[in-house]
Amino acid sequence: MAKSKYYVVWEGKQPGVYATWAECKAQTDHYTGAKYKSYESKAEAEAAFKGGWKGRWGQSPASGAVTSGKSSRFGSKSASAADPGEIDYDSISVDVGTRGNPGPVEYKGVDTQTGDVIFSCGPIAKGTNNLGEFLAIVHALALLKKQGSSKTVYSDSANALKWVKQKKVATTLPRDASTQEIWMLVDRAERWLQLNTYDNKVLKWQTKDWGEIKADYGRK
Repeated sequence: MAKSKYYVVWEGKQPGVYATWAECKAQTDHYTGAKYKSYESKAEAEAAFKGGWKGRWGQSPASGAVTSGKSSRFGSKSASAADPGEIDYDSISVDVGTRGNPGPVEYKGVDTQTGDVIFSCGPIAKGTNNLGEFLAIVHALALLKKQGSSKTVYSDSANALKWVKQKKVATTLPRDASTQEIWMLVDRAERWLQLNTYDNKVLKWQTKDWGEIKADYGRK
């Protein structure tokens, strides 16, 4: 069973502590400058909300000092070293929805600030979550290049991010009649990466710290 999380919304439609991602998302979608973060316990979330956004990494709001040394959350690393930084809201966030893995796959890219859907694809008959993420990232990069945009692209799939960097997927999904559609798209995406360059940052969405990615299908 997935571990419960609590979500703090410092700046949103209704700031507060929420017990589900759906409630948090309702407060932050379409809200300019929304600030929120997930925590493992209600007590931790309530303390973080009380401490304010500036104190979320163990800072004192008065002094701005960062607490370093061991902590239950970050082990022996300092809080400053573990800080994932601020979300770049001038970006596209991508995610995948699957029904089984492998199974039918769909993906979309959304405006990270507003949650508005920019593009979507699928369902594709049969594929995997990571292949869908890979296609979504490349789709975003190709679209941004066509637009002449330097926006950042976020994905929560470490494997897909690695494949984009390597310009090649590494998957055990067989090539057969049932996977023909997704393999055609993957081959095309790999060719695009091999033939094109881009300046966009392609970054890992820090789900543990920021909550679910804005493009999330809510099927967990």
